[in-house]
Amino acid sequence: MGDLIRSDNAGKPTIMVDDPPILQIKDLHTEFVTEQGVVKAVNGVSFEVAAGETLGIVGESGSGKTVTMLSVMRLIDSPPGRIKDGQVLFKGRDLLALGRREMRQVRGGEIAMIFQDPLTSLNPVYSIGDQLLEPIHLHLGISKKAAVERVKESLAQVGIPDPERTLEAYPHQFSGGMRQRVMVAMAISCNPTLLIADEPTTALDVTVQEQLLALVNDLQSKLGMSVVWITHDMGVIAGLADRVLVMYAGEIVEQGPTVTIFENPRHPYTQGLLRSIPRLDTPRSEKLQPIPGTPPDQIHRPVGCQFAPRCAYRIDRCDEHPPLIEIDAEHASRCWVNPDTGGLE
Repeated sequence: MGDLIRSDNAGKPTIMVDDPPILQIKDLHTEFVTEQGVVKAVNGVSFEVAAGETLGIVGESGSGKTVTMLSVMRLIDSPPGRIKDGQVLFKGRDLLALGRREMRQVRGGEIAMIFQDPLTSLNPVYSIGDQLLEPIHLHLGISKKAAVERVKESLAQVGIPDPERTLEAYPHQFSGGMRQRVMVAMAISCNPTLLIADEPTTALDVTVQEQLLALVNDLQSKLGMSVVWITHDMGVIAGLADRVLVMYAGEIVEQGPTVTIFENPRHPYTQGLLRSIPRLDTPRSEKLQPIPGTPPDQIHRPVGCQFAPRCAYRIDRCDEHPPLIEIDAEHASRCWVNPDTGGLE
């Protein structure tokens, strides 16, 4: 990957990183077998996550964002799902080749994940303390007294007042924002190297969203962990990520530094996503521009470019499936056409 320059837009100091990536995903294929046929949810995805970086993965619902990272965590329900092919190298180990016991040690310990809805992640019949203590006992193997102190420390780190009282409380006694903070506390309690956040702000109001984003940003800087942030919200990515992967129909269609993606988007789908979000510098009279059409059927995938049926730049060559075409050393787009000129890349 070479040197990584962290963006000041993410609210972090600019740093240089030239270490081996902690996560390498190579040609990942994940599919689901249904009565109608095989859904190719993730189709040949490859990317890396550097130590200490924040990677944003964006795309509309069904693009494969979440399934990609659930595959990394080995949380795909089988049946109907299966990881058909590929490698997931975490610190050099292929997670797809690990046994269940070894994977349980990685999951929740070295890699943690925050999900979209904390109500489905927190058990309503167990106290917050019981649920926070479980991963610590599993992964750290410390005494009960030390584990309780570690839980209190994690709760304090995420800004929850009175950690002692919180340990005795139950999920229904907290607001959505506070429950999500509890999930963050659970995720960081074992000092993970990699944190995966799957649209954790979707169900929260704007003010609480900003608080949670600032919290994760601050924790990442203090703890030095890498973060993969999954979202459909380009605005979130603008202020958080160092690099961006744009996914569509189970594929990466564009990737590059965040500043580059926002200032020089090259894939028509990325351009469509940016045109469909409100901007402060856009006149009120100017309407948002939705992307026409709908995503393709993942059982009967189109021949060639998956975005071609919705694309204003379509040419005959779009019937041939495009690779990720390098625009510069850190920027690539899965498109035959240069939208700026209308000619071939």
